[in-house]
Amino acid sequence: MARLELTGVHVDLPVFTSRSRGLLNSVFRFAQRERARVESVGMFSYEVHALRGIDLRIREGDKVGLVGRNGAGKTTLLRVLSGAYEPTRGEIAIEGPVSSLTDLWLGMDQDANGYENIAMRAIHLGKSRAEAKDLVADVEAFTELGDYLHLPVRTYSSGMMLRLAFAISTAVAPQILLMDEMIGAGDAHFMGKAKARMASLMAKVKILVIASHNDAIIRDFCNRAICLSEGRILFDGDVESCLAFYKEQAAGSAA
Repeated sequence: MARLELTGVHVDLPVFTSRSRGLLNSVFRFAQRERARVESVGMFSYEVHALRGIDLRIREGDKVGLVGRNGAGKTTLLRVLSGAYEPTRGEIAIEGPVSSLTDLWLGMDQDANGYENIAMRAIHLGKSRAEAKDLVADVEAFTELGDYLHLPVRTYSSGMMLRLAFAISTAVAPQILLMDEMIGAGDAHFMGKAKARMASLMAKVKILVIASHNDAIIRDFCNRAICLSEGRILFDGDVESCLAFYKEQAAGSAA
């Protein structure tokens, strides 16, 4: 049974700088409510309160959309769920393997060739060497890179790199999938294939958590949505109610 559970989770990100005046000037250009998220903890160090008191239960079958303006805490929450960030306070419980598409290039080596990177990235995602070998045919077919897979990836164009990284990361459906926006780059042919592949992948996973500014994506793939603001959860419920709440909040902030 897949699940994600956070209890009283806080994440404080330290910022160390010898240019404290410049940092303070930047902080005091923020709105008053945003300044409260930055705290001085020494002469040249500060903490950003990225998440504050997060209580969250995500069960098998939940397809959760995260909404909120930039800096609301969506990406930080995804990184906590993926294990990239440890909570400063609070507890996190995860059942089931997690795959994160927040960084497609994590675990890849520029000097290794395409085939070697398939193995390294797959192992980084928790697959065995035998399982990594089983992914090769699928990645070959999706990327259409042919003999380029024998070359170091540093010789690839950015589009070729994207195709390879995306293909490896989406080759196997995990129990829990975390995403920060959808793939938004590449030629029309690649984008068409990528969207179809993502739709198939998201339909197979037991839990999906995706952060997006695109209402259509939230509506198409999610059955639940969470609105974040200033590192806190303001709303957790059905998709349409959450999107309406977020729009009201955004309109109130702009007024």
